Amino acid sequence: MKRILSIITILFLGFLASTTTYAQDRFPRPDFESGYQYPATHYAIPNETLWLFVDVFLLVLMMGIVAWAVIRKRTRKPVFWVSVISVAYFGFFRSGCVCSIGSVQNVALALADKSYTIPLAALLFFILPILFTFLFGRVFCAGVCPMGALQELVNVKNYRIPRSVSAVLGIFPWIYLFLAILYAITRTGFIICRFDPFIGIFRLSGDIGLLIFGALLLLVAVFTGRPFCRFMCPYGALLNLFSRVSIWRAKITPSCINCELCHKACPVDAIRAPYNNKVKESRVQGVKRVLLYTIFLPVMVTVAALMMRSMSDSISRANNDVRLYDMVQGEATPKDHPVPELESFYGAGGTVVELKERVDVILADFKLYATFAGGLIGLVIGLTLLGLSVKRSRKSYEMDDAQCVNCARCFSYCPQNKIIENKIQ
Repeated sequence: MKRILSIITILFLGFLASTTTYAQDRFPRPDFESGYQYPATHYAIPNETLWLFVDVFLLVLMMGIVAWAVIRKRTRKPVFWVSVISVAYFGFFRSGCVCSIGSVQNVALALADKSYTIPLAALLFFILPILFTFLFGRVFCAGVCPMGALQELVNVKNYRIPRSVSAVLGIFPWIYLFLAILYAITRTGFIICRFDPFIGIFRLSGDIGLLIFGALLLLVAVFTGRPFCRFMCPYGALLNLFSRVSIWRAKITPSCINCELCHKACPVDAIRAPYNNKVKESRVQGVKRVLLYTIFLPVMVTVAALMMRSMSDSISRANNDVRLYDMVQGEATPKDHPVPELESFYGAGGTVVELKERVDVILADFKLYATFAGGLIGLVIGLTLLGLSVKRSRKSYEMDDAQCVNCARCFSYCPQNKIIENKIQ
């Protein structure tokens, strides 16, 4: 009976829609001589202010819950339920938008182009997680971010990646971040939004290639913690910096007995095991190696900057105006760039001289900003090598605040933490 009623309702709504369509001005209206004026048609638009309030309210509320659960209560259950709510609301219901990860591009464009007005939602979703990270660590990554939450919920195994491999892979989020900023400030496009691997999953539609890529990331996330967050997320790279200086942060249980359970449970390898200088390296050798990397750091920065500068013309081909100019000059084949683009250009009265002037400005911007981006990439690579070269002794387990995503899994495995939980309760 319910199915029949549903079908009747759908047919009725379809009839109304078709009636409305044919009721539009398909023929000229009669010209009345009475001076009658047709009333203006008003269309109901969604209350974006209300949705903005709900989004920001839930964002702040859930980050507050995670901070309270991890730092005050040292328990995982609230973090788990925050992850479920985040995937359901910010993921599937809101279709992954507004996204803090993509807001990086809005902020970059607003800083570079004064004519661009950044949406308030994008600004708040960029600033608030950074503010909470500075105060409480990466509570946004714990389960408030729908992408991180989705990976967290599917994770059942934690096959550990060697630290050296993990450190090298950790450079890619910075490269992604600098390229995203480069393309945003040159008005080439928002590549983070364009190549979001999970947006198709949240919207249950989209490019088949991205859907497959997102599914593969989730498959990898089953066996190792948060591959996208650790090795791809550009916003996570920013939060990595602020979490290093956070005021309040998650800590190893004070009465730690070195049972290693927290180390094995951590999905992102953010708990460093005791280290007793196994290679028996002298202090002098360690200092010499650090000084050597420090001396070569400016060289790495310079070489990377020059390499990116030399590649600026190639990466600028992602810009629509540059591609269009190539087509006009006959440097691209019609198979790569459809002919309608040229028809649209000439049909709008565009001239090659005006197009070339715009392209010259774009190429100059790419050359300048690519140089800065390359220098920053070289700096990240140099600092990563410098960090790997430092080998200090640890007598107990320590939390790596930069990598910790405050998922609180370590607390649920720690036997000593159970005692603390019971005392708090």
